[in-house]
Amino acid sequence: MPAAADIQDLIVIGGGINGVGIALDAAGRGLSVLLCESGDLGGATSSRSSKLAHGGLRYLEQGAFRLVREALDEREILLRNAPHISHPLRFRLPLNPNLRPAWQVRAGLFLYDHLARRHSLPPSHAVRFGPDDPLSPDFVRGFEYSDGWIDDARLVVLVAMAARERSAEILPRTGCVAARREDGIWRLTLERSGRRFEHRARALVNATGPWASRLFADVLGRSAPQQLRLVKGSHIVVPRIYSGSEAYILQHQDGRIVFVIPYEERYSLIGTTDVDYHGDPAHAEISAAEIDYLLNVVNRHFRRQTQAEDLVWHYAGVRALASQGSGSAQRASRDYSLELDAPQGDAPLLSVFGGKLTTYRRLAETACNRLAPFFPAAGSAWTRDAPLPGGDMDDPATLAQSLLRDCRWLPPRLADRFAHSYGTLSWRILEGCNSIGDLGAHLGADLYAREAHYLVRHEWAQSTEDILWRRSKLGLRFAPADVARLESWLLDALAGET
Repeated sequence: MPAAADIQDLIVIGGGINGVGIALDAAGRGLSVLLCESGDLGGATSSRSSKLAHGGLRYLEQGAFRLVREALDEREILLRNAPHISHPLRFRLPLNPNLRPAWQVRAGLFLYDHLARRHSLPPSHAVRFGPDDPLSPDFVRGFEYSDGWIDDARLVVLVAMAARERSAEILPRTGCVAARREDGIWRLTLERSGRRFEHRARALVNATGPWASRLFADVLGRSAPQQLRLVKGSHIVVPRIYSGSEAYILQHQDGRIVFVIPYEERYSLIGTTDVDYHGDPAHAEISAAEIDYLLNVVNRHFRRQTQAEDLVWHYAGVRALASQGSGSAQRASRDYSLELDAPQGDAPLLSVFGGKLTTYRRLAETACNRLAPFFPAAGSAWTRDAPLPGGDMDDPATLAQSLLRDCRWLPPRLADRFAHSYGTLSWRILEGCNSIGDLGAHLGADLYAREAHYLVRHEWAQSTEDILWRRSKLGLRFAPADVARLESWLLDALAGET
């Protein structure tokens, strides 16, 4: 950590996607940046999404054209700048004329195709479903359109790594317990492992997501400038319902939509729900009612029926949305707002409220533009055409072939996973390896000590959950004995790092 005498240009509180995005943008403009996060990077909302880089087709019904246009534009940027952890995804929408007539869906998809520049994705079109399709015979017509998939948890880590490459200091597992203005700067008290440190900054960003209001009350000792509506979204993972590579977007009687997405080769990811939430976001869990809801929607649409006992994993995240009275949770805006507080030119506080995973880069750029008057020597916006770490390549399939050509001993499945997780950073993990034995101890599935060391040293991993459920999804393939083995290995590895 920097000495107390140092003054950072900017301290960002919150290590979700918006926080790391702002840290990256600011560091690239030449500001000295420190980011603190009380847990793991992306340990809450940002790793518990539907894992889509999308415009939000359903938001067109709410008239949110600017939000959808911006998200569609950012979708293209994500697919271009992070090709290793993202890919185009074709969606099928079964038509239920009792919910939305064909002309309405067709008009919405026409807008979706044309609201923003679409360079890499094919347009929408009508389809007919037959006996070879996995859908119930009740559905004979529908539409196909394009969106994108993104590994949300790895996105957070890669953005944080990019910020660190530009000299930002990233401090996970470090909470902010106090912050006050004094003599024109911010004075903060940070806490890690029971030890407290004092830091100073010329500007402060509150990017704590669903904890934004709590930070105002508990750390800043004041009321938040706007109310937040906390909405829980839950997902379930089951064995694959169908064999195709496309995703499905299902309409339900209550007006909501549910995604069914191919996931980790052998599974289907199903979500999400929208439920008002009043507890601690850190303790959000899926309810039995939410599981029943998702299964009912899926079983209404597919020939293959799925039961609660089929679940292999589930997760829930809490989104912070702008409060809009007593309307339904699903109709609450997914747009973001930035509140700047700098009384009489005092040290600025910028608070982030709301936002979508897909638009994190635009949000961060806008946030840094809002802070620009306080840093006249800072550079201008720059992230639009900047690949994320490992993203300087054409596509993962080509990279996997290169890995196999240069490392003939590498199992093809491992080469493919490396290409889709680390991109060109795979070479850093494999440097100096000439055989499978050089990867070190086998820890479970296709995880070896060499990769685990990399995650600890370069990606801030500290626990089995960090490694198995955020840096990867190997938890789906790890037996309990494997988890215990990794836990034991981690204890030794972390002791060696101190």
